[in-house]
Amino acid sequence: MLSMSNAATAKAVTLRPGTIDDVETIHAALLRLGTHVGAHQEITSTPEDLRRYGFSANPAFSTLIAEVGGEFAGLCLHFPIFSTWMGRPGVYVQDLYVEDRFRGRRIGEKLLRQVAKECRAAGGVYLRLSVDTDNETAKAFYERLGIGWSSYEQVQKIVGDAFFAFADTPEE
Repeated sequence: MLSMSNAATAKAVTLRPGTIDDVETIHAALLRLGTHVGAHQEITSTPEDLRRYGFSANPAFSTLIAEVGGEFAGLCLHFPIFSTWMGRPGVYVQDLYVEDRFRGRRIGEKLLRQVAKECRAAGGVYLRLSVDTDNETAKAFYERLGIGWSSYEQVQKIVGDAFFAFADTPEE
């Protein structure tokens, strides 16, 4: 007979697309991810934002949910991108999260591989993501999977009031 911890470990991991019914769970996972990387205060999204932009007629992102025994275990939030240099589509992984109690079961890897398979089936040839600069565990995880650091690129961004000012400044 399996002990409780062994019974949980023995349960299969299932992957499925996220649905509008998962919005509260997705948002809670994003908050836990923000806390994990020490940036909880930077998360300003709401469940309503996720409903509006992820589950409308023209969704801005997709989610893949991992479950173990019907219990939420993790997620991968992603969206299509395109490389003009390669002339081919790809996928951008915005958020990858696995619940602490399910880590070590290769759930993150399974989520990434499934997203990559779906991208490839749609003609995609690459996967991109960003890693928090201080998250050494994540960096090692991605390196182990062959997802390496790009030495020739640097992420630039503009947000909030600075973005609005930039967008609203008339051209001269």
